[in-house]
Amino acid sequence: MRYQPLFDPETGQEYLPVVERGRQVLEDPLLNKGTAFPLDERLTLGLAGLLPSHVSTHEQQVARCLDQMRAKDTNLQKHIYLASLHDRNEHLFYRLVAENLEETVPLIYTPTVAEACRTWSHIFRRARGVYITPDDFGWVAARLRNSGVADAKVIVVTDNERILGIGDQGAGGMGIPIGKLALYTAAAGIHPAVCLPVSLDVGTDNQDLHDDPLYLGYPGHRVRGDTYWELVDELVTAVRTLYPGAILQWEDFANGTSFHHLDTYRETLPSFNDDIQGTAAMVVGGLYAAMRLLGEGISRQRVLIAGSGSAGIGIARQITAAMVEDGLSSAEAKQRVLMTDSRGLLVADRTDLVDRKREFAIDPAQIAGWGARGDYVDLETCVRNHLPSILIGVTGTPGSFTRSIVEAISAVHDRPIIMPLSNPTAMTEAKPADIIPWSQGRALVATGSPFDDVVFDGATHRIGQANNVFVFPGVGLGTMVSRARMVTVGMFLAAARALADSVTDDCLKVGALFPPITEVRSVSRHVAVKVAEAAIAEGVADPIEDLPAAMDHAMWRPCYLPYRAV
Repeated sequence: MRYQPLFDPETGQEYLPVVERGRQVLEDPLLNKGTAFPLDERLTLGLAGLLPSHVSTHEQQVARCLDQMRAKDTNLQKHIYLASLHDRNEHLFYRLVAENLEETVPLIYTPTVAEACRTWSHIFRRARGVYITPDDFGWVAARLRNSGVADAKVIVVTDNERILGIGDQGAGGMGIPIGKLALYTAAAGIHPAVCLPVSLDVGTDNQDLHDDPLYLGYPGHRVRGDTYWELVDELVTAVRTLYPGAILQWEDFANGTSFHHLDTYRETLPSFNDDIQGTAAMVVGGLYAAMRLLGEGISRQRVLIAGSGSAGIGIARQITAAMVEDGLSSAEAKQRVLMTDSRGLLVADRTDLVDRKREFAIDPAQIAGWGARGDYVDLETCVRNHLPSILIGVTGTPGSFTRSIVEAISAVHDRPIIMPLSNPTAMTEAKPADIIPWSQGRALVATGSPFDDVVFDGATHRIGQANNVFVFPGVGLGTMVSRARMVTVGMFLAAARALADSVTDDCLKVGALFPPITEVRSVSRHVAVKVAEAAIAEGVADPIEDLPAAMDHAMWRPCYLPYRAV
């Protein structure tokens, strides 16, 4: 790897050999130290006179950047500032993020990244990653080579069609792979030099973008059919050729394409879909933690999932897998997990269900006594008859968890678990400030976006953020270090259990089902170790003598090494 440090055999000092000189050094974000370059390096690297005379410490630089960021008026402006810092000095960017996770993660990723994607063509400053268009047929490998990333280990790719809860954003969807990979580095210490964001920019069906004279993406409506599938296949082939063993994460694809890619390529190269599998493992991790608080098993729960897109199906699959592991048969587990879509409950006699929804459609006999009229069985009818102890929302429909729904659940369960997970904040199914009083302070609440604590009847309820950042970086690190040949269901169950292990009893006492974001690095390491152990146990990776030590060695830390001119 180009940025691989060396050790001086005489002094034992770690250092980085540098061939660049002068402004080349300052313009490389992985080499640039800015005002922190010491005097000797300024002389040997041709930097003398190019910087102010004062040599700053890393701590002084972080303080200066925090002042600049906090002076911005809006979260989008802060996002733009951090993106600019990312492009100038990656060590400083990651040091600032790592030391201020609670403040910066919502700025570099959800919820602020949604607005960044929406306005991408207007806030664009510097290119990062690789854009692949239909004009690149036959040249995809060459386009990847142009990235300058010689040894990619983790690749995040999107076709931009279903960005968070805001839909088709065309070329603006590139904000998602960039943000995800920033979290891989900040949370799990995967070196930024081996991270590659990719946008499959195949056009957009968003008319607002077509009408925008500043839009930067591929012109025309979204390419579909054989042309699309062939371009994706060429991308996968190029990744396998150029970066053998690299992890490919599918991100923010539409429902049909996301399941197709996952099913088609899961054994071709180590790959996973964070919307389907990462979200599911994160949810199950929170449920495992809740079971510890309640003293119950997950197989005893009754679950209702509102929303049957990628996230909903993934959550249902992972919960049923957890129930089967807890002793139920697959059929018994599926009777306990009900799902709705925009047309109501998934029932087997509905003629409009695609295969992935039919997987969780229940037998009409199961609802024969519900008194439902017609084909449409709405969410509240499901709640009042199924009596779920766990209610999960991935609908993107704000306000769909009403007071009457919350009160109905709370009437039959002492500590119901309610998870309105839709992002960004404006899309959440219900706000914790409403759910807590509607449930008389008894609900355990977790949300997709960050929310403040809720005080009710003199007690403080901490709202844990069900953030995928607790799962996917550790899954990526564990897969990378173990050199797993594929990413399995068992590896995600291991990630969920590791996440639950990281939720302290003190967190559970105040209702938080997830750790604070400040613990994400230690959580990611624990998840990575357990994921790697699962990969080895399942035979998709070879044994490693000292796995924890290998994990520690692989985790990069943002600190300035001494440079030596070569």
